[in-house]
Amino acid sequence: MNEKMALRLIAAVMDWPEEDDGTATREYAWLRLMSRVKYDGYSDFRAGVHFLESFATWLKQFDKADRPIAYNFIKTRLVYVSPPELQCLVETFLPEVVTPRLRLGVAEQLGVKPYEVWRTSNGARAFDSRLRRTLFVGMSDGSRIDVLRRANSGRLSTEQVLPMLNVDIEKWHDLGKNLIQEEGQGAKFDNVYLIDDFSASGTTFIRFADDTWKGKLKKFDEIVTVARKYLKDDFPIIPNYTLHVHHYISSFRAQRVLRERLTQATEQWKERSFGECFVTEGLLLPSSLELSLPGDEDILDLCERYYDHALFERLRRHCEQAGQTSMQLGYADCALPIVLDHNTPNNSIPLLWAETAGGNGFPAMRPLFLRRDRHG
Repeated sequence: MNEKMALRLIAAVMDWPEEDDGTATREYAWLRLMSRVKYDGYSDFRAGVHFLESFATWLKQFDKADRPIAYNFIKTRLVYVSPPELQCLVETFLPEVVTPRLRLGVAEQLGVKPYEVWRTSNGARAFDSRLRRTLFVGMSDGSRIDVLRRANSGRLSTEQVLPMLNVDIEKWHDLGKNLIQEEGQGAKFDNVYLIDDFSASGTTFIRFADDTWKGKLKKFDEIVTVARKYLKDDFPIIPNYTLHVHHYISSFRAQRVLRERLTQATEQWKERSFGECFVTEGLLLPSSLELSLPGDEDILDLCERYYDHALFERLRRHCEQAGQTSMQLGYADCALPIVLDHNTPNNSIPLLWAETAGGNGFPAMRPLFLRRDRHG
């Protein structure tokens, strides 16, 4: 379907006047711009069926009286993160997040002001050494480690960047061997950055359930603990290393939850491998982004009336970990209107991403940005 036909289909679905009162002209301009610049790039759109066609089909599932609400929600509340925008967050991570903190540490070590670190060759060498002793670990495919490496070629060694969470003993040994060759005998990593693309609730990264700590941090901690026992003094990370949890994008709620739980973990998690913890993000989403009453009552009403409970049943085990009994507002009830170009987070409202058959008194759900689900 070509663009002109898709626009006419949307006009028919929205029941815009045939005799143009300016509505169609205004909306066509916006639809063309957003589809070409952003939405057509969504990774799960198929050949010949992009945003405009998907938007028309998505709108059609709603009653006529509800379609303006759904349309206005996409136009005014949806946040879509495109590849160039995410790449910008990856590229600025080292200079804007890592460098200032390391420079502050070097300044304290040398007894100078942070802006004076690079004034002398000794300060520059001390900073380079501190950077080389920093380990970067990708927690998922979304960590964009390939982009991080290319953006910092010549500044970061390939032997201080791990593209995935699973690290075997041989790799730990190689990391330590290369660090000693460059930094001298006894050199070890003292800062570790755990990197991921997006956090909406913070529960995937760290949570306390069934009397034990769980999540991605727990998994990394176990990997470190096992490797340290095996390699002993040859393990390349110091005990009680400084931990940095970095997300390229974080919701306001996730930032708060991560900080609270890491504080709790440092007090109660007695056998942990790390010491001091810091939480950082490239982009912090405002708390106002989360859908809430009274401002978003119309779209929240649609979330309730056009919801198929089969979605919860399919994801029951995953949902119950967050104490949920419904998926109307997404995982952990985050109620977010956000889409990432490579996938839609399950923390976003399911109206955006869920696909169900309906039945048992529930309507079928048709996605605008189909999500590839790992949990069901």
